[in-house]
Amino acid sequence: MKQYRLNRLFNPRSNRCFDVAIDHGFFNERGFLAGIENMAQAVRTVVSAAPDAVQLTVGQAHHLQSIPGKAKPALVLRTDVANVYGNQLPRALFSRMIEAPVEQALRLDATCVVVNLFRIPGEPEVTDQCIQNILRIKPECDRMAMPLMIEPLVFQANTKSGGYMVDGDLEKILPLVRQAVELGADIIKADPTDDVSIYHRVVEIAGGLPVLVRGGGKAADREILERTEALIQQGAAGIVYGRNIIQHANPAGMTRALMSIVHEGTSATDAARHLAG
Repeated sequence: MKQYRLNRLFNPRSNRCFDVAIDHGFFNERGFLAGIENMAQAVRTVVSAAPDAVQLTVGQAHHLQSIPGKAKPALVLRTDVANVYGNQLPRALFSRMIEAPVEQALRLDATCVVVNLFRIPGEPEVTDQCIQNILRIKPECDRMAMPLMIEPLVFQANTKSGGYMVDGDLEKILPLVRQAVELGADIIKADPTDDVSIYHRVVEIAGGLPVLVRGGGKAADREILERTEALIQQGAAGIVYGRNIIQHANPAGMTRALMSIVHEGTSATDAARHLAG
Protein backbone atom coordinates (compact mmCIF):
# COMPACT_ATOMS: atom_id res chain seq x y z
CA MET A 1 0.00 0.00 0.00
CA LYS A 2 2.87 2.41 0.71
CA GLN A 3 3.94 1.88 -2.87
CA TYR A 4 0.94 3.87 -4.07
CA ARG A 5 2.28 6.98 -2.37
CA LEU A 6 5.86 6.21 -3.34
CA ASN A 7 4.67 6.15 -6.95
CA ARG A 8 3.70 9.81 -6.53
CA LEU A 9 7.05 10.67 -4.95
CA PHE A 10 9.48 9.07 -7.40
CA ASN A 11 9.72 10.12 -11.03
CA PRO A 12 8.39 7.30 -13.25
CA ARG A 13 11.05 7.83 -15.92
CA SER A 14 14.15 7.78 -13.75
CA ASN A 15 12.75 6.17 -10.57
CA ARG A 16 14.53 8.97 -8.70
CA CYS A 17 13.23 11.82 -6.55
CA PHE A 18 14.09 15.50 -6.29
CA ASP A 19 12.60 16.95 -3.10
CA VAL A 20 13.01 20.69 -2.43
CA ALA A 21 13.11 21.38 1.31
CA ILE A 22 11.39 24.60 2.39
CA ASP A 23 10.79 23.63 6.03
CA HIS A 24 13.58 25.77 7.53
CA GLY A 25 11.29 28.22 9.32
CA PHE A 26 10.34 25.42 11.73
CA PHE A 27 13.63 25.71 13.60
CA ASN A 28 13.65 29.30 14.95
CA GLU A 29 16.90 30.38 13.25
CA ARG A 30 17.01 33.79 11.57
CA GLY A 31 19.63 32.70 9.05
CA PHE A 32 17.37 29.92 7.80
CA LEU A 33 14.76 32.42 6.61
CA ALA A 34 16.82 33.97 3.80
CA GLY A 35 14.97 33.44 0.55
CA ILE A 36 11.76 32.21 2.19
CA GLU A 37 10.52 35.31 3.97
CA ASN A 38 7.56 35.24 1.57
CA MET A 39 6.59 31.57 1.63
CA ALA A 40 3.77 31.81 -0.89
CA GLN A 41 6.16 33.29 -3.42
CA ALA A 42 8.94 30.82 -2.57
CA VAL A 43 6.63 27.84 -3.05
CA ARG A 44 5.24 29.19 -6.32
CA THR A 45 8.76 29.72 -7.67
CA VAL A 46 9.84 26.19 -6.81
CA VAL A 47 6.61 24.62 -8.09
CA SER A 48 7.05 26.38 -11.43
CA ALA A 49 10.25 24.36 -11.95
CA ALA A 50 8.30 21.10 -11.35
CA PRO A 51 10.38 19.13 -8.82
CA ASP A 52 9.01 15.78 -7.70
CA ALA A 53 8.28 16.92 -4.14
CA VAL A 54 8.36 19.89 -1.80
CA GLN A 55 9.13 19.42 1.90
CA LEU A 56 7.00 21.63 4.14
CA THR A 57 5.61 21.89 7.67
CA VAL A 58 2.04 21.64 8.93
CA GLY A 59 1.75 25.41 9.03
CA GLN A 60 3.00 26.00 5.49
CA ALA A 61 1.80 22.96 3.54
CA HIS A 62 -1.30 24.85 2.40
CA HIS A 63 0.86 27.00 0.08
CA LEU A 64 1.49 23.86 -1.98
CA GLN A 65 -1.71 21.93 -1.51
CA SER A 66 -4.02 24.84 -2.33
CA ILE A 67 -2.57 25.03 -5.85
CA PRO A 68 -5.24 23.65 -8.21
CA GLY A 69 -4.64 20.76 -10.55
CA LYS A 70 -3.01 17.36 -10.28
CA ALA A 71 0.42 18.16 -11.72
CA LYS A 72 1.89 19.90 -8.64
CA PRO A 73 4.76 18.28 -6.69
CA ALA A 74 4.05 15.79 -3.93
CA LEU A 75 4.08 16.98 -0.32
CA VAL A 76 6.70 15.62 2.08
CA LEU A 77 5.63 16.63 5.59
CA ARG A 78 8.22 17.55 8.22
CA THR A 79 6.99 16.09 11.52
CA ASP A 80 9.63 17.12 14.08
CA VAL A 81 11.05 20.38 15.37
CA ALA A 82 14.43 20.86 17.10
CA ASN A 83 16.63 23.60 18.51
CA VAL A 84 20.06 22.17 17.64
CA TYR A 85 21.15 24.46 14.80
CA GLY A 86 22.38 27.73 16.35
CA ASN A 87 25.89 29.08 16.70
CA GLN A 88 25.14 29.46 20.40
CA LEU A 89 23.23 26.42 21.59
CA PRO A 90 20.60 26.79 24.33
CA ARG A 91 21.03 25.22 27.75
CA ALA A 92 18.74 22.27 26.89
CA LEU A 93 18.45 20.74 23.42
CA PHE A 94 15.36 18.96 22.16
CA SER A 95 13.74 17.21 19.22
CA ARG A 96 9.96 17.08 19.46
CA MET A 97 7.36 15.56 17.17
CA ILE A 98 4.05 17.18 16.25
CA GLU A 99 0.93 15.53 17.64
CA ALA A 100 -0.84 12.90 15.51
CA PRO A 101 1.77 13.29 12.77
CA VAL A 102 0.43 10.70 10.34
CA GLU A 103 -3.16 11.84 10.78
CA GLN A 104 -2.10 15.40 10.02
CA ALA A 105 -0.13 14.16 7.01
CA LEU A 106 -3.18 12.33 5.67
CA ARG A 107 -5.38 15.40 6.09
CA LEU A 108 -2.83 17.42 4.14
CA ASP A 109 -2.65 14.74 1.41
CA ALA A 110 1.06 14.21 2.03
CA THR A 111 2.94 11.54 0.14
CA CYS A 112 5.57 10.96 2.83
CA VAL A 113 6.57 12.05 6.33
CA VAL A 114 10.12 12.87 7.42
CA VAL A 115 11.73 12.70 10.87
CA ASN A 116 15.29 13.35 12.08
CA LEU A 117 17.81 10.99 13.66
CA PHE A 118 20.55 13.20 15.11
CA ARG A 119 24.05 12.27 16.21
CA ILE A 120 25.40 15.32 18.06
CA PRO A 121 28.69 15.09 19.98
CA GLY A 122 28.03 15.10 23.71
CA GLU A 123 24.22 15.16 23.35
CA PRO A 124 22.98 11.55 23.58
CA GLU A 125 19.67 12.72 25.06
CA VAL A 126 18.74 14.33 21.74
CA THR A 127 19.45 11.07 19.92
CA ASP A 128 17.22 9.30 22.44
CA GLN A 129 14.41 11.78 21.73
CA CYS A 130 14.82 11.19 17.99
CA ILE A 131 14.61 7.43 18.47
CA GLN A 132 11.51 7.82 20.60
CA ASN A 133 9.97 9.95 17.85
CA ILE A 134 10.70 7.26 15.27
CA LEU A 135 9.40 4.45 17.48
CA ARG A 136 6.18 6.42 17.93
CA ILE A 137 5.58 7.30 14.28
CA LYS A 138 6.65 4.02 12.64
CA PRO A 139 3.58 1.92 13.64
CA GLU A 140 1.26 4.75 12.56
CA CYS A 141 3.01 4.95 9.19
CA ASP A 142 2.58 1.21 8.69
CA ARG A 143 -1.06 1.32 9.78
CA MET A 144 -1.92 4.18 7.43
CA ALA A 145 0.38 3.13 4.55
CA MET A 146 2.40 6.34 4.85
CA PRO A 147 6.05 6.13 3.72
CA LEU A 148 8.53 7.08 6.44
CA MET A 149 11.64 9.05 5.52
CA ILE A 150 14.29 9.05 8.26
CA GLU A 151 17.02 11.68 8.16
CA PRO A 152 20.22 10.44 9.85
CA LEU A 153 22.22 13.62 10.50
CA VAL A 154 25.75 13.61 11.91
CA PHE A 155 26.84 16.92 13.41
CA GLN A 156 30.30 18.27 13.99
CA ALA A 157 30.97 19.51 17.51
CA ASN A 158 29.45 22.96 17.96
CA THR A 159 32.63 24.17 19.67
CA LYS A 160 34.58 23.25 16.54
CA SER A 161 32.36 24.59 13.77
CA GLY A 162 29.43 26.41 15.32
CA GLY A 163 25.88 26.18 14.08
CA TYR A 164 24.50 23.85 11.47
CA MET A 165 27.65 22.01 10.35
CA VAL A 166 27.32 18.41 9.24
CA ASP A 167 30.08 15.83 9.50
CA GLY A 168 30.86 14.04 6.24
CA ASP A 169 32.90 11.29 7.92
CA LEU A 170 31.86 7.98 6.33
CA GLU A 171 32.61 6.05 9.51
CA LYS A 172 30.06 8.13 11.43
CA ILE A 173 27.46 8.24 8.66
CA LEU A 174 27.36 4.49 7.99
CA PRO A 175 26.20 3.29 11.44
CA LEU A 176 23.59 6.04 11.72
CA VAL A 177 22.18 5.25 8.28
CA ARG A 178 22.06 1.58 9.20
CA GLN A 179 20.28 2.42 12.46
CA ALA A 180 17.66 4.32 10.47
CA VAL A 181 17.15 1.23 8.32
CA GLU A 182 16.86 -0.98 11.39
CA LEU A 183 14.28 1.39 12.90
CA GLY A 184 12.04 0.88 9.87
CA ALA A 185 12.70 3.66 7.37
CA ASP A 186 11.18 3.37 3.92
CA ILE A 187 13.46 6.11 2.57
CA ILE A 188 16.81 7.37 3.85
CA LYS A 189 17.74 11.05 3.64
CA ALA A 190 21.47 11.15 4.36
CA ASP A 191 24.43 13.52 4.35
CA PRO A 192 26.92 13.54 1.49
CA THR A 193 30.33 12.11 2.39
CA ASP A 194 33.37 14.37 2.30
CA ASP A 195 34.73 12.06 -0.40
CA VAL A 196 31.85 11.68 -2.83
CA SER A 197 33.55 8.79 -4.63
CA ILE A 198 32.79 6.46 -1.70
CA TYR A 199 29.10 7.30 -1.42
CA HIS A 200 28.21 3.90 -2.86
CA ARG A 201 29.02 2.51 0.60
CA VAL A 202 26.21 4.58 2.11
CA VAL A 203 23.87 3.26 -0.59
CA GLU A 204 25.05 -0.27 0.17
CA ILE A 205 24.56 0.00 3.95
CA ALA A 206 20.95 1.12 3.32
CA GLY A 207 20.25 -2.39 2.04
CA GLY A 208 18.18 -1.54 -1.01
CA LEU A 209 16.21 1.36 0.45
CA PRO A 210 16.29 4.50 -1.70
CA VAL A 211 18.86 7.00 -0.42
CA LEU A 212 18.18 10.68 -1.01
CA VAL A 213 21.15 12.95 -0.36
CA ARG A 214 20.87 16.13 1.69
CA GLY A 215 22.25 19.34 0.29
CA GLY A 216 23.89 20.49 3.51
CA GLY A 217 25.22 24.04 3.74
CA LYS A 218 25.21 26.63 0.98
CA ALA A 219 27.78 25.86 -1.74
CA ALA A 220 28.97 27.42 -5.00
CA ASP A 221 26.96 26.51 -8.11
CA ARG A 222 29.72 24.48 -9.71
CA GLU A 223 30.38 22.55 -6.51
CA ILE A 224 26.75 21.63 -5.93
CA LEU A 225 26.18 20.56 -9.54
CA GLU A 226 29.35 18.47 -9.72
CA ARG A 227 28.64 16.89 -6.34
CA THR A 228 25.12 15.99 -7.42
CA GLU A 229 26.37 14.42 -10.65
CA ALA A 230 28.85 12.29 -8.68
CA LEU A 231 26.25 11.26 -6.09
CA ILE A 232 23.80 10.09 -8.74
CA GLN A 233 26.60 8.13 -10.41
CA GLN A 234 27.32 6.54 -7.01
CA GLY A 235 23.79 5.15 -6.82
CA ALA A 236 21.84 7.80 -4.91
CA ALA A 237 18.09 7.63 -5.61
CA GLY A 238 17.76 11.40 -5.58
CA ILE A 239 18.38 14.55 -3.57
CA VAL A 240 16.74 16.75 -0.94
CA TYR A 241 18.14 20.27 -1.29
CA GLY A 242 16.99 23.40 0.47
CA ARG A 243 19.21 26.44 0.89
CA ASN A 244 21.17 25.75 -2.30
CA ILE A 245 17.89 26.37 -4.10
CA ILE A 246 15.85 28.78 -2.03
CA GLN A 247 18.79 31.09 -1.33
CA HIS A 248 19.98 31.00 -4.94
CA ALA A 249 19.63 34.08 -7.13
CA ASN A 250 17.72 31.91 -9.63
CA PRO A 251 15.86 29.24 -7.60
CA ALA A 252 13.82 27.96 -10.55
CA GLY A 253 16.91 27.75 -12.77
CA MET A 254 18.87 25.86 -10.11
CA THR A 255 15.95 23.48 -9.65
CA ARG A 256 15.84 22.76 -13.38
CA ALA A 257 19.61 22.28 -13.49
CA LEU A 258 19.50 19.75 -10.69
CA MET A 259 16.43 18.05 -12.17
CA SER A 260 18.34 17.47 -15.40
CA ILE A 261 21.16 15.76 -13.50
CA VAL A 262 18.87 13.64 -11.34
CA HIS A 263 16.38 12.53 -14.00
CA GLU A 264 18.25 12.80 -17.30
CA GLY A 265 21.82 12.05 -16.27
CA THR A 266 22.98 15.42 -17.58
CA SER A 267 26.54 16.45 -16.78
CA ALA A 268 27.18 19.30 -14.38
CA THR A 269 28.53 21.39 -17.27
CA ASP A 270 25.41 20.94 -19.37
CA ALA A 271 23.11 21.39 -16.39
CA ALA A 272 24.69 24.76 -15.63
CA ARG A 273 23.08 26.15 -18.79
CA HIS A 274 19.78 26.29 -16.95
CA LEU A 275 21.28 28.98 -14.73
CA ALA A 276 22.05 31.34 -17.63
CA GLY A 277 18.55 32.79 -17.63
